[in-house]
Amino acid sequence: MNFIPTPFEGLIILEPKIFRDDRGYFFESFNTEDFKKHNIAFDFVQDNQSLSNKGVLRGLHFQKPPFEQGKLIRVVKGSVWDIAVDIRKTSSTFGKYFALELNDRNNQMLWIPPGFAHGFLTLEDNTIFLYKCTNFYNKTAESGIRYDDPDLNIQWSQKNTILSEKDLQLQSWKEFIAG
Repeated sequence: MNFIPTPFEGLIILEPKIFRDDRGYFFESFNTEDFKKHNIAFDFVQDNQSLSNKGVLRGLHFQKPPFEQGKLIRVVKGSVWDIAVDIRKTSSTFGKYFALELNDRNNQMLWIPPGFAHGFLTLEDNTIFLYKCTNFYNKTAESGIRYDDPDLNIQWSQKNTILSEKDLQLQSWKEFIAG
């Protein structure tokens, strides 16, 4: 597997080695030893999966300390425009975001360390999104930031989106900073 650094400390794109033949393909999506070699030494404790139609936007979500989560994310079927916002106040990229299309054709994955808000927009119907978490979900620690906050100025890949009522009520970036 190739581990490709991004301009954000700890945020890494992963490209698996895919073995294709007339039967289909095979690839290893996770290997503890490979992750440890690249200084990603977390235990995964929970897997989550979602199914969404085109235009569904989920996020920007995070868990407050001490329940913050690192996530290893990938698309099993379909495609997403994926966003990770650095919410680590001491980081040189605090308040900036990283965007990447993940899909079932490139099979790239993204390691998002603790300290990021995360969201994605589905680009195809019946998109299956899977992520491994380093901490259990805790309802009392659940939080998020508005996907369309003008201070973050995230460039989503389409304008017409479907959001949950809960995501429409998330705090602004200024409210998060004032926190």
